Amino acid sequence: MTDTIGGRPGPAEEFAQPGPAVSAPAAHVGARAALRAARAQRTQELDRMLAGLLGAEADVALVAVGSHGRRELTPGGDLDLVLVHRGRPDIAALADRLWYPIWDSGLRLDHSVRTPGQARAVAREDLKAALGLIYARHVAGDPDLTKELRDAVLADWRSDARRRLPELREMTRGRWDEYGELAFLLEPHLKESRGGLRDVHAIHAVAAAWVSPAPTDRVKGAYGLLLDVRHALHETTGRGADRLVLQEQEAVAAALGLLDAEVLLRGVAEAARTITFAADHLWRRVTRFCSPGGRPLRRPLADGIVEHDAEVVLARGVEVGKDPSLVLRAAAAAAQAGLPLAIATVERLAEEATPLPVPWPPEARDALVTLLGAGAPAIGVWEALDQVGLIERLLPDWERVRNRPQRNPVHTFTVDRHLVETATRAAAHTRDVARPDLLLVGALLHDIGKGWPGDHSKTGAVMARDLGERLGFDAGDVRVLEAVVRYHLLLPETATRRDLDDPVTIETVATAVGDPVVLETLAALAIADGQATGPAAWGAWKAGLVTELTRRVAAVLAGAPPPVAPEPMPQQLALARHGGGAVRVTGSQITVVAPDRPDLLWQAAGVLALHRLAVRSARVVSWGAERRGRGSASPTALLEFMAVPEYGSGPDPAALEADLRRVLAGRLDVARRLERRARSHRPRKGVPVPPPRVTLIDDASNTATVVEVRAHDRPGLLWRIGQALGASGMQVHAARVETLGAEAVDVFYIVDADGRPVVDEARRSSIREGILDVVR
Repeated sequence: MTDTIGGRPGPAEEFAQPGPAVSAPAAHVGARAALRAARAQRTQELDRMLAGLLGAEADVALVAVGSHGRRELTPGGDLDLVLVHRGRPDIAALADRLWYPIWDSGLRLDHSVRTPGQARAVAREDLKAALGLIYARHVAGDPDLTKELRDAVLADWRSDARRRLPELREMTRGRWDEYGELAFLLEPHLKESRGGLRDVHAIHAVAAAWVSPAPTDRVKGAYGLLLDVRHALHETTGRGADRLVLQEQEAVAAALGLLDAEVLLRGVAEAARTITFAADHLWRRVTRFCSPGGRPLRRPLADGIVEHDAEVVLARGVEVGKDPSLVLRAAAAAAQAGLPLAIATVERLAEEATPLPVPWPPEARDALVTLLGAGAPAIGVWEALDQVGLIERLLPDWERVRNRPQRNPVHTFTVDRHLVETATRAAAHTRDVARPDLLLVGALLHDIGKGWPGDHSKTGAVMARDLGERLGFDAGDVRVLEAVVRYHLLLPETATRRDLDDPVTIETVATAVGDPVVLETLAALAIADGQATGPAAWGAWKAGLVTELTRRVAAVLAGAPPPVAPEPMPQQLALARHGGGAVRVTGSQITVVAPDRPDLLWQAAGVLALHRLAVRSARVVSWGAERRGRGSASPTALLEFMAVPEYGSGPDPAALEADLRRVLAGRLDVARRLERRARSHRPRKGVPVPPPRVTLIDDASNTATVVEVRAHDRPGLLWRIGQALGASGMQVHAARVETLGAEAVDVFYIVDADGRPVVDEARRSSIREGILDVVR
């Protein structure tokens, strides 16, 4: 039976078409062809089996819906069948004769038994049932019965489109909210995420209502890739799960003939973005279809650019090929108006636009800055240009970062999308800097070096210099852009990993930055970059440290001397009079005062870990008995921790103080209790954990040796490192602790028993190995 809608291929036939061929390695092409052949063969075998089970029964038809209806049943997929009949009294017995052999074969079956009238009534009320029946495919029995059912369902779907399509739109948005955006997830759901297989099903459903065209060849090709990835996932895991988890990605890539998981994720991201772009356009069309009628608004937005029917189009008579700046001017006008570029307009620009001269004319550069300065509305406009290849024509180096995954849970987006997100977030800070244009362009380029080997900041600085010249900035502005990209991590990394009270820290940053314009640009970029990275990369604690570092560096650049470490405050000194140990908790700041001893910092850190506090920074100040008052003989240490609860509310200060006294008296076995907790925090099997790294940094302080530890985070990590340093005879004067997702970056300022930095190479090596032993 031919599956058609209005003389064109129907949904089931449309899904069977793989879309255009794309350039790919022979192994990949062969692997995908084998998967498609396997699905086709399975469809034929199942159809023959089902036809044999039904036999030559009259007034009955067996109809496939879902993935089998679309001829794309994967190894882990469910078989969805509807047994349609004309009121046969023995239909229950006939159904049992069908279903039991299917169950016995091990297939997962979703089934129903309906008359055409019953199925039609269910479809009119149940959206998921209607969507399934739109893709109904005749398998066995009376074909006229299948045609009668589907014709009725399609007629109802079209006549009720203004009621049903908003339902479908809301269901789709709910799915997006639940499953996230496929292109930017480390472990995406191939069916339900935004840009996944379900969105193409929705495009077909809207097309079946005659409200929009069927999916384009590009969308079909993207759908085919995701379907093959899903098939390979089911085949390699032996399960029907549709989430592409980390530990399965290398095996799936190999099954598809791809080099590695990164190549797989880039392909998945490209496919998902193609589908998302088409889906966004689809729902705009649906919104217009379902809105009350009226004359479309048409108003000018810029030279040659007008708004028409809530989209941005070219004005009549515009000659695209004679205006090289038109692409960016149209994009800027659309973003500033908060409107999408019409697809026909984007495609025309891609087809007819001429390359910009190098260097760019000022009006083109201004249009780029205006586009980025629109903030969030610029993202969709940028994506439209990206989908037709215009971004790579404007910025040739963009190809290296496009769809490049960042396989780190801290990062929300691919590299290219992260750059756009950062630039649009930087738009909120343009009034905080002297040169908003350099802030926006610097934000757009800050990670451009990630497309090349080596330190992306250094590589990116060279690329930013070249791109700055391409965009037509003068030599002084190009130097600022180069510095901004080179040092875009300087403020957040220094603020969270160095002692801000050490004059060398401030002097080092001031020397690197060298210019107040660069400093204020870097400060604004740090905020935008952190926010665009993800929730784990930015928060009030880091924001406060970056602000304080910026203030101190700005003072030095203005001629002031570097600040000195602050003296203990009177209320802190008052705590020392308690003797034996005292604790004060004020928000996230925890102050501990106790008799000084070499192991005090890491013992206190262990107590904080037992109370499920994650330490973000630590500082130690020691003083003699003269400050504590009459009758005090031993020196006292003041420990200042910045710590936040791992979850829930903060701890009871009295309980903290009691445990601190117990550990100082040797009555609390911190090691045993932390080890018990650590056993329940092992990394998930299959998730790659890079080896730890310990680095001793010589030029970060004149008064201490700075030790940087990078390791997989786990409860009590700071305590273990402190214990290892104590065993090496080291004293910790300050510590900075940063956790990025599951990775910890801990920095310690240490001195030997005489209060001096460690210079002996043998001892430095021993310290390094001692730490590695406890963090591996």
